Amino acid sequence: MPKFQRRQFMQWMAAGVGSTLILPACQGGNTSSASTSGEPAASPAASGAEPFKVGFIYVGPTTDFGYNQAHELGRKYLESNLPGITTEFAENVPETADVERVMERMIRGGAKVIYATSFGYLDSALNVAQRYPDITFLHCGGSKTAPNVSTYFSNIFELMYLGGIAAGKATKSKVLGFVGAFPIPQLLANVNAFTLGAQSVDPSIQTRVVFNLSWADPAKEAEAVNAMADLKADVISMHVDSPVTVVKTAASRGLKTVGYHTAELEQFNPEGWLTGGAWNWGPLYVRQVEAIRAKTFKPSIERYEVKDGYVKLAPFGSGVDKATQDQILSSQKTLNSNSLALFKGPVISQKGEQKVSGGQNLTREQVETMDFLVKGVVGELPTS
Repeated sequence: MPKFQRRQFMQWMAAGVGSTLILPACQGGNTSSASTSGEPAASPAASGAEPFKVGFIYVGPTTDFGYNQAHELGRKYLESNLPGITTEFAENVPETADVERVMERMIRGGAKVIYATSFGYLDSALNVAQRYPDITFLHCGGSKTAPNVSTYFSNIFELMYLGGIAAGKATKSKVLGFVGAFPIPQLLANVNAFTLGAQSVDPSIQTRVVFNLSWADPAKEAEAVNAMADLKADVISMHVDSPVTVVKTAASRGLKTVGYHTAELEQFNPEGWLTGGAWNWGPLYVRQVEAIRAKTFKPSIERYEVKDGYVKLAPFGSGVDKATQDQILSSQKTLNSNSLALFKGPVISQKGEQKVSGGQNLTREQVETMDFLVKGVVGELPTS
């Protein structure tokens, strides 16, 4: 694991979630700007108000059909739905000192808010925030805040559990595959939830997981899918920045897929598509920026459930029958009442350790610091 990723991972594990939770490839990156789109009620020029500028920084391209494209769709939604807002974005910005340089450049250009969307951007956001106390920074997924730094995330693991139900119904081999990047708690929650969802259909189902130690490595992603197919996995899911390679490779091997990040992935495996989890960041960005502009925003660790609307279940594929759809939607209603019910005990790790006793749920803090794989997941956590 690269040093900066190992550092971020260990900081996540050590920090926990002490702050308040709200529940309900070029060097330096490529930068683009966009002016307000849509038909706002009153333009900045008409009202005499100065445009309020918001900057977005992405670790990969905005056309990845994945993590970065989901944030880019949120940026476009923000511009179209909140009058008086202008935005700019920088893509392909690595998790290095380049991040701070891009943030500084955006601030000099008038940005009042910076969205640092990649997990490894947290330290950079905290550093730059100290130098610019009047600028608000929002980081996706982090566990540390500052007077002008907030973090946000939504329970997409709930949707991975529901996708696991679809996978459990679809598998004939009782072997699933999961292609992962780094073993951060968010990813472990996803693969564990996916497995538990499948095991709710058949407790004997296994999930083979591979960690590539890279957010984007198409060669390794394709290799992982092919290896899993050779080991009889017939449904594949993933947590990498751009799932396109995983989905395309699965399609070429005749495998079914449960998607992640965006619903647009269905087009790459139309015959094998089941469902998936898709981010819906736009409404959250409107709410946050509106509050920041009104000076009512208070930085915190913001965590949202599926019922809040910032993640959505992707459409069902043609191979998901009506009975399975009804079962998934019924399970979603249960999770809407208790999002952590999917981790109800007894939860046993793959090493045989009881992580949650019978009748209990994992706490929010335990999910945020998850460091284990559940029983039935085949694969080792990277140690270096």
